[in-house]
Amino acid sequence: MTPSTSTVLRDARRIVVKVGSSLVTNEGRGLDEQAIGEWCRQLSALVRDGREVIMVSSGAIAEGMKRLGWTQRPKELHELQAAAAVGQMGLAQMYETKLRENGLGSAQVLLTHADLADRERYLNARSTLLTLLTHGVLPVINENDTVVNDEIKFGDNDTLGALVANLVEADALIILTDQKGLYTADPRRDPAATFVHEARAGDAKLEDMAGGAGSSIGKGGMITKILAAKRAAGSGASTVIAWGREPDALVRLTQGEAIGTLLVAPTQKQQARKQWMADHLQLRGAITVDDGAVSKLRHEGKSLLPIGMTAVEGDFSRGEVIAIQDGQGQEIARGLANYAAAEARLLCRKPSQEVEQLLGYIAEPEMVHRDNLVLTKQA
Repeated sequence: MTPSTSTVLRDARRIVVKVGSSLVTNEGRGLDEQAIGEWCRQLSALVRDGREVIMVSSGAIAEGMKRLGWTQRPKELHELQAAAAVGQMGLAQMYETKLRENGLGSAQVLLTHADLADRERYLNARSTLLTLLTHGVLPVINENDTVVNDEIKFGDNDTLGALVANLVEADALIILTDQKGLYTADPRRDPAATFVHEARAGDAKLEDMAGGAGSSIGKGGMITKILAAKRAAGSGASTVIAWGREPDALVRLTQGEAIGTLLVAPTQKQQARKQWMADHLQLRGAITVDDGAVSKLRHEGKSLLPIGMTAVEGDFSRGEVIAIQDGQGQEIARGLANYAAAEARLLCRKPSQEVEQLLGYIAEPEMVHRDNLVLTKQA
């Protein structure tokens, strides 16, 4: 049965919320304090309801333009970066103030495409965000516009929102925009356009419907939101595209109310992640484990700890997919390595308490966490 808005958002425990520039900045006239305060109130309500929430917010460049007295968005990259550097101060300050008023701590996280393309930095970013959520802190994420260039920038925060959803394995991505959702055509030009309440993420027809409609403040349009939903669906996250000025939109969505356009992920979250690892063809190495570790992995669903490792093959880096094999050389699982091959060799047969002493630091107590592990051969 296809999930509906009522179940997808109501059951979502980890949610990424993305708000566009036109909403955050009151159509470009600096930060909209009232609107941001309203979203922070709703975000805090979601957290009190037992959910983990990450905010992806545009607005740094527009706020920087206001502070610098610029009326036109610059085209030169160094001027955009300067505006972002100035604007990030105001953006972070605004979210910190408004979230604090609602009893929530906040953290500013700036990401570039390179952070998520590099295996080790990807894993570090993931660990940081999950740690913040564990401590009840709400991360506010933006692209690091002060250092990006044309080759590495995301280009729009819809894409960033989807990548963050993939990064933390979110259950849902909510994209708040200045449009009610997706129509079969641009309603500003085609009076026959009808509203799309629900569809399957990744359906090619959606991209035709989206066209290139966008606002003058942000860089994205409806097409970037459709593509973001397709990307988020790759890790099992469904996406809702909704009007950001809708009263109590976030709270009502998570109560199961049908607002905006729901784009349902065809594959469930755990299935998507496990399938990605199972299908990984480029294994850079392998770890041999003892019978006790084999039993814990196969029958108890445990993580792989260093003490159960007997040998390490290959030359892999932190964050790469590796094989886990039994004493007879049979692959029983594969997963993401928390330590590079050279470090793993030092950790064989050692208890987790000794990791820091042996390496001088500790990334994780596990060699492969159970969330990043999939069984490939059953007994």
